[in-house]
Amino acid sequence: MSAGVLLALDVSNSHTTIGAFEGDELVGHWQVSSDHRRTADEWWLMLTGLVRQSGLPAVQAAVMSCTVPAILVELRVMQARYLEDLPVSIVGPGVRTGVPIHTDNPREVGADRIVNALAAVELYGGPAIVVDLNGTATIFDVIDEQNRYVGGAIAPGVELSLEALARRGAQLRSVELVAPRDVIGKNTVEAIQSGAVFGFAGLVDGMIDRIIDSLGADPDHVTVVATGAFPDAVVDVCDRITTRDPWLTLTGLRLIHDKNH
Repeated sequence: MSAGVLLALDVSNSHTTIGAFEGDELVGHWQVSSDHRRTADEWWLMLTGLVRQSGLPAVQAAVMSCTVPAILVELRVMQARYLEDLPVSIVGPGVRTGVPIHTDNPREVGADRIVNALAAVELYGGPAIVVDLNGTATIFDVIDEQNRYVGGAIAPGVELSLEALARRGAQLRSVELVAPRDVIGKNTVEAIQSGAVFGFAGLVDGMIDRIIDSLGADPDHVTVVATGAFPDAVVDVCDRITTRDPWLTLTGLRLIHDKNH
């Protein structure tokens, strides 16, 4: 790769993870809010400002995954306005990944899920389960022993659930997401923390067990990767997570760029 960085954007509903690669090395990473009001010019100013502030070379290529239609429109405008002469990939139909998608409708699989599947196949091989824990959703993506993406599951995210609980529960409140002294809470705050931390850990472990049973795989030979902006308090008490890779999606984006350019 010539002098310059590959800019990788993973845009989800609540936040955007940005990575800068020099070759295969992730040399910078940032997280910002996914503001649907941000214009194409604002996106470009923010991205180039982050790269420049970090003392990195100029952007020479970009790869993007976006699950928010309103933001995707602005990213395409940004591409046409500022990246017209550079190699750019936007994950979607027509972009090569090399991972067979065995679902009822492959076109409806989210771009971020395809990216995670590719990274899991390349880094760990199947069978594997990617658990993407972010504020909005808890997403399980499944790769079988033949390295095919075969589907997954989507559950509410822990932060979204806590926000809904505080909003709808008259005598409940927002709490810090940390493990309480014991699973049996001795006060309201600890009771909510117990439900959030141990409850979601139970959800994650239970779903992993069911997915492994459905695959008919040996549990000892299934890699389970936690990624996303996962809350450490929850992942720390999960029994079935074997690997933590917070930058799995960024790695997958880099791999997609390599396969398409």
